[in-house]
Amino acid sequence: MDLQIDDFYKDAAGGLLMLYQAFPRKVALYIEDLIGREEPDEFGLPSKRHQSCLGAMLWLAEEGYIRFDSTIQFQALDQAVLTEKAFMRLTRAVPGQMTSDLSLPLSILRIQASLAHQLRTAIKDGHGERIAQLARLLFENDSGAPLHSSLSGQAT
Repeated sequence: MDLQIDDFYKDAAGGLLMLYQAFPRKVALYIEDLIGREEPDEFGLPSKRHQSCLGAMLWLAEEGYIRFDSTIQFQALDQAVLTEKAFMRLTRAVPGQMTSDLSLPLSILRIQASLAHQLRTAIKDGHGERIAQLARLLFENDSGAPLHSSLSGQAT
């Protein structure tokens, strides 16, 4: 089993949702807020779990999902904010999630069908497989194909 991948999906989703809640403000994104307190090892270095979560946040930045000004030691990303790419993906509707309950206002239906809402619900419910499915959807482009860089270095 690749448990680190499940942790990555949860960490990436959690970090993006924290920034989504603050959007468009820039905020400090603390690793401890995502995974809880982890004791450093005997040398004072962050735990492997802490390092993995920080690595996930740095990967999101390298792939163009978030921007930040600097790191605060190993503890946080300072002045972090979603990029347009992440914002647009989090606000798009998850296929098959738009209900036909016309008694609800369209704005509520739109929010409930959004990837951000679906991720938040899956995390709250502790539904690991749903988190993984939704996170993979987050990393796909609009055509449903996995994202990859073009020859010019820009993400598709």
